[in-house]
Amino acid sequence: MFSPLKHMSPFDVNMALDAGYDSVTAYSGVTLDEVTSLVQDAMFSRSPRDAVRTAVFIAGKDAGLALDMLDRFRATLLKPFEISAFADPAGSFTTAAAMVACVEKLLKDKKGKTLDKTKILIFGATGVVGYAAGVIAALEGADVALGGHDGPQRVQQKADDIKARFGVEVRAVDASTEEKKVEALQGVEVVFCAAAAGVQVLSKEALASAKSLLVAADVNAVPPAGIEGLELFAKGSQLPGGALGVGPLSIGDVKYKTESRLFERMATSSKPLALDFRDAFALAREIV
Repeated sequence: MFSPLKHMSPFDVNMALDAGYDSVTAYSGVTLDEVTSLVQDAMFSRSPRDAVRTAVFIAGKDAGLALDMLDRFRATLLKPFEISAFADPAGSFTTAAAMVACVEKLLKDKKGKTLDKTKILIFGATGVVGYAAGVIAALEGADVALGGHDGPQRVQQKADDIKARFGVEVRAVDASTEEKKVEALQGVEVVFCAAAAGVQVLSKEALASAKSLLVAADVNAVPPAGIEGLELFAKGSQLPGGALGVGPLSIGDVKYKTESRLFERMATSSKPLALDFRDAFALAREIV
């Protein structure tokens, strides 16, 4: 397990062990330039026949850096010593995949809509979950806006990065005050809330003002809820204003299963894999 941070997340260590790995070794403080040598050492430590029994997990809290590390991993592989990799920094790719998949199913089942052309506003978009959710939704054809709690500058940087990496357009909007949040909500059909734990982003009054809102989802399980009135296990219950809510523990159940099964997929595959948020979303869609 590679992490650019001081510590490897115990969550991911336990997930890998419970998924069936015999041994988990954490490498912390890993830089992008160190990925090649670490992958080479892991890759050449076993015969070509047994190489696939080795896998790399890419952690941290930076979605862009994790994707860069995965690209560096791919560039390092050499036949026939290929090994597998799975990028899920801070669990963000599997969490974002679960959130988007849960909302997509609710839209389809209750509103007869797909993500394509759906207007989506994301709060917490400078974080890893919000970033990944924005990419997944935009790749599915959604009209995505990133709301900046401290103004549009930082989320614009994320929007520029998404366009450069994936060729899809997302917009930056100012959500730094209650008035600007209400303004940003006008015409929005879906809200993804991925802000910091214990921070309320949307009040009941803001929700009630969003007349076009169909579904609102939040990944924050620490009180207060990111979306006022949203219950932890909500799975389509009605919120103030009439939108349907998806709670963090409903999303978390799908996230847990998604991450676990991707670990299992690497452990049991006879061929090398390189898994990221796209693989997580495809699996989360099956799970929901």
